[in-house]
Amino acid sequence: MDIKDIIKPENLVYTKTKNMTDKVLSYCPGCGHGTAHNITMEVLEDMGITHNTIGVAPVGCSVLAYEFMNIDMQQAAHGRAPAVATGIKRVWPEKYVFTYQGDGDLAAIGGNETLHACNRGENIVIIFVNNGIYGMTGGQMAPTTLQGMQTSTSPYGREIETMGSPLKMTELIAQLPGVHFVTRQAVHTPGAVRKAKKAIRKAFEIQKEKKGLAFVEIVSNCNSGWKMTPVESNIWMVDNMFPYFPMGDIKVDGKLVK
Repeated sequence: MDIKDIIKPENLVYTKTKNMTDKVLSYCPGCGHGTAHNITMEVLEDMGITHNTIGVAPVGCSVLAYEFMNIDMQQAAHGRAPAVATGIKRVWPEKYVFTYQGDGDLAAIGGNETLHACNRGENIVIIFVNNGIYGMTGGQMAPTTLQGMQTSTSPYGREIETMGSPLKMTELIAQLPGVHFVTRQAVHTPGAVRKAKKAIRKAFEIQKEKKGLAFVEIVSNCNSGWKMTPVESNIWMVDNMFPYFPMGDIKVDGKLVK
């Protein structure tokens, strides 16, 4: 049988979404960003809102998103994505608007912007990729770096007495009344990817229904920053990140999940 007889639309189980460009991903091998990008773009395609969506990517590894997401994108200054998204959404309320941010960006320099956008209940989606470290700029300690975790600025490990506890940003913003949906997911296994995609879709449906802000955290690895192989980093993430940042919904329909 000729290969052309096999590769037919009716035989295809999966095709790459048109919402991803043909540019080769430049993320480190094993990084979760590529998967997070892809499922976000699949959701837009599945919902038929590709041409009515604007994404905002600030500084950090997330800044590369506009090279791979084949939609309207706007870059923001470090930490300022929620403010930029607020402006876009208020000028074009009919548009779907989302931010794509890392933990150093969202929880550190952008912590103030994040809290106030959530408190105001801006009708946007925030996708928060948490790998517990500054991945792009040199592997420095981030607000979400775990206790004892070594980074370039905490070479002996994070010490709670002088450096504070790892910040649970998702639990923190879930307390705010303007936030309608808050969840924490991962993308390290096929099952986790399906759950994360479902959560992202729910977030955009909430925006469609104008119910308020939807916040999706994705706990991911940073094998380069953690100085591990991709496989080792996923195992370390499950054993160390997940106990402190547990998976699952935290707030649904405006109510905290007990």
